[in-house]
Amino acid sequence: MKFIIQLVISTLAVLISAYLLPGVHIRDNSFLTALVVAAVLSFLNNVVKPIMVLLTIPVTIISLGLFLLVINAGIIIITTKIVDGFTVDSFWWALLFSFILSIVTSILQNVKKTDEQGNEE
Repeated sequence: MKFIIQLVISTLAVLISAYLLPGVHIRDNSFLTALVVAAVLSFLNNVVKPIMVLLTIPVTIISLGLFLLVINAGIIIITTKIVDGFTVDSFWWALLFSFILSIVTSILQNVKKTDEQGNEE
């Protein structure tokens, strides 16, 4: 159940982030497409990203961790290749999308936690 709630939160975050950024497009603002984007991003972040981080440790150390931002944008670009109906205009939009997505996801998760705490009392 926790996974489904997290997936819905991620889906809403993808929709909100795509709405805020003119360089990120979800065809017809489809909830289903956003759901697939959230699922693919979840998979890539849990499987591919750790491998990429491991392979780029020297560059990440030299850049003081800033190369991780490039990896995040790369994951977004890979997602655009996998999911039909999801497009990002450039690397810079992908980078900005990863920032906005993180912020929106954090806000939505905090709202969920606040709601859960209110229900416990």
